[in-house]
Amino acid sequence: MSDLHPIEASTLHARRERVFLVLAGLFLGSMTMLNILGISRFIDLSFDVGGIRIPMALAVGVLPYPITFLCTDFISELYGRKRASFVVWVGLGLNLWVVAFLWLGGALPPVPTLDPATGLPPTDAYDFPFYRIRMLTQGAVVASMIAYLAAQMCDVFLFHFWKRLTQGRHLWLRNNGSTLVSQFVDTFAVITITHFYAKGLPVDAALPIWPQLWVYIGSGYVFKMVIAFLDTGPFYLGVHYLSRFLDIDPYQEHSRDEEVIGFEPPH
Repeated sequence: MSDLHPIEASTLHARRERVFLVLAGLFLGSMTMLNILGISRFIDLSFDVGGIRIPMALAVGVLPYPITFLCTDFISELYGRKRASFVVWVGLGLNLWVVAFLWLGGALPPVPTLDPATGLPPTDAYDFPFYRIRMLTQGAVVASMIAYLAAQMCDVFLFHFWKRLTQGRHLWLRNNGSTLVSQFVDTFAVITITHFYAKGLPVDAALPIWPQLWVYIGSGYVFKMVIAFLDTGPFYLGVHYLSRFLDIDPYQEHSRDEEVIGFEPPH
């Protein structure tokens, strides 16, 4: 008896869909986790260079973020642009779903007595951590979603732009190029919107704002840039292995999708 479900046309089809599920699940799980953790804590990674102190303040929510770009690059390369874009939209909906339940969880009784100045219960209250995370998540959700959508769509578009520009060659260029540009878009957007709209960054109001914001922008972007370069090797190996394991030729399987944006596979 076959182990295949009736909707699985063949062993190869089942294998392809299961790998896609793993990649999409890792992407969606990372996106949900980073938006919940968000700016709940900043890690100080400052270091000295020649006696000069280089500030490095990293939001804990940034840690899983580079994984999301690696996942969309794998999906783009193996399954095509349409599936990668679809996963991005599902991620947007999923995070709005999470925020809706964070709001509902705080609105249902019993609602604790909240301090009018902070909007939070007393720090020794059992549910203080929930309301603190709820406030930070809801306060930064607009920034996160705008930055997320802009960056992920930028990543998918640039990945395929460089793919057709190089005639399918130079995998390192579309992997690193699309990720570096899109992650700068994300970092700049999420920091500036979080500060000016959500007032969610720990800044000193007595000091000039932009130098402080550039520390957060630069710290997040440098971290993402380093990870992007480090994941080039695993991305090459992953594409090399998975294209054979899944019996997928990225230039033939999705030629119809690529024709829409003017891509011609190499001869």
